[in-house]
Amino acid sequence: MTETVETGETGRGDGGSGRGFLLFLRDLAVIFLVALLISFLVKTFLIRPFWIPSESMNDTLQVDDRIIVSLLTPTVFAIDRGEVVVFEDPGGWLPEPEQEEETGLVGAIDWFLTFVGLAPEDDHGYLIKRVIGLPGDRVQCCNEFGQLTVNGVPIDEPYLHLDLAGQPASSMSFDVTVPEGHLWVLGDNRNHSGDSRAHMDAPGGGFVPIASVVGRAVLISWPVERWTWLDSYDSSFVGVEPQGAAVARELPLVVPG
Repeated sequence: MTETVETGETGRGDGGSGRGFLLFLRDLAVIFLVALLISFLVKTFLIRPFWIPSESMNDTLQVDDRIIVSLLTPTVFAIDRGEVVVFEDPGGWLPEPEQEEETGLVGAIDWFLTFVGLAPEDDHGYLIKRVIGLPGDRVQCCNEFGQLTVNGVPIDEPYLHLDLAGQPASSMSFDVTVPEGHLWVLGDNRNHSGDSRAHMDAPGGGFVPIASVVGRAVLISWPVERWTWLDSYDSSFVGVEPQGAAVARELPLVVPG
């Protein structure tokens, strides 16, 4: 016996087609809102886009590169030496922004794209550097071969961009021990980077609080010809033994508003 399904139709007419169009619009609106929600959640908890405004990370990152940052570091995955991280200004590293906020339709579109994570935020003070020292590490520059040493072990830095071949890894000498809950960070364009070395005389001593880390840069997403995963150069730090406690995973993620 074949079962039948009642359609509820009593006839064909303009009312049916109009109702169908309204249902289509309703479904379209639901799909749009769900997509926005997913995009917002991804931006808040998983990944976020940023853009590179300066040359401090040349040649790894170049001006106007767009990058994708994983927000799972340091909340889920511990920070490691060699990783490139984005962090909020610890205080006094950046000048006060002078940009003017967009208004009208352009401002509304910009706000919307930023809100859902399709455009990078530019109203916060963010910096991007490479992690060299973890809590407890002693970082020194330089040995007789011009290399940085971490806990007494010289490190090879293939990502370095120096003005002249044979220059030391830093034109500024230093000998620091990273306090608990902090990082020592340097730019790959070593002689043109306002990194930890430039703020050693500041109140924070040039150290970056782990709580200020937004996430780890994992991918260059734009321009297309520079699309690549960002290497953390684990091999450069082989043999460096940890001197302090492991980077805490329970630290709260600082999610920019």
